[in-house]
Amino acid sequence: MKKFLSLLMALAMTLSLAACGSKEEAPAEPPAQTQQPSSDAASVPSGVEDGVLTIAMECAYAPYNWTQSDDSNGAVEISNVPGSYANGYDVMIAKKICEANGWKLEVIQSDWDSLVPGVQTGTFDAVIAGQSMTAERAEQVDFAGPYFYATIVCVTKADSPYASAASIADLSGGTCTAQIATIWYDQCLPQIEGAKIQTAAETAPAMLMALETDTVDFICTDMPTAQGAVAAYPDMKILDFSGTDGDFQFSDEVRAENVNIGVSLMKGNTVLKEAIDGVLSTMTADDFNDLMAQAISIQPLSE
Repeated sequence: MKKFLSLLMALAMTLSLAACGSKEEAPAEPPAQTQQPSSDAASVPSGVEDGVLTIAMECAYAPYNWTQSDDSNGAVEISNVPGSYANGYDVMIAKKICEANGWKLEVIQSDWDSLVPGVQTGTFDAVIAGQSMTAERAEQVDFAGPYFYATIVCVTKADSPYASAASIADLSGGTCTAQIATIWYDQCLPQIEGAKIQTAAETAPAMLMALETDTVDFICTDMPTAQGAVAAYPDMKILDFSGTDGDFQFSDEVRAENVNIGVSLMKGNTVLKEAIDGVLSTMTADDFNDLMAQAISIQPLSE
């Protein structure tokens, strides 16, 4: 009986040691790793994985962009407005970006107030719509560019009593407006002492129509928009106070961010930003100005 018990204990010890040995030989399974959040660059899709750059614009902001009924002068079909085509400086820039990167271009028409939310949610890959690279917008989107450098001006009728204004002080007492949600309306017009500021215009065409119909005495906008306005409405005159003591006053930083026009992208979309900047960096201010002059020459009502 004792022999049997001794044998049984010896067998148990052997099995125990074998079990221990097997644990040492088999590598321990690594503990489950906690999933680390990926960086913005890794988690944000470029949007052009399918070879298509989808951009949004108002298609109603000449000479930056407008709508026409055919594909003349290189216009691109508006994907969400069948039978309509977009053209203008923004389209020209977008085509250069796409050609350099081998992408197909898709244009979507979107209202001004919907542009930033649309790029934030990925409804479109980028906004190329004459947007200033403001600090406020930069909190919501990333910018590629600039792709144009503009100055801030006023526009009035050639026969207006304000046509000879040499500074913003000479505009005192006049009725005026500008496009909604722009530095022109929010920061420029309030600098004109005694100005009678009217309700902001929803669109650039509405702003121009307010001036053309004498609803206001003058408007405030950027130089390309003003040049396009004068081309479309020969009875208008540009009032350019830039470089004088009578100009609108801003810090250098604020002025720069409101005259530099950029491409809006989803925050963290470094792939698309680098691809677009790679194209824009090869262009000079003169290149931009020449292309803008071409856009103005072919815009509707420019003859």
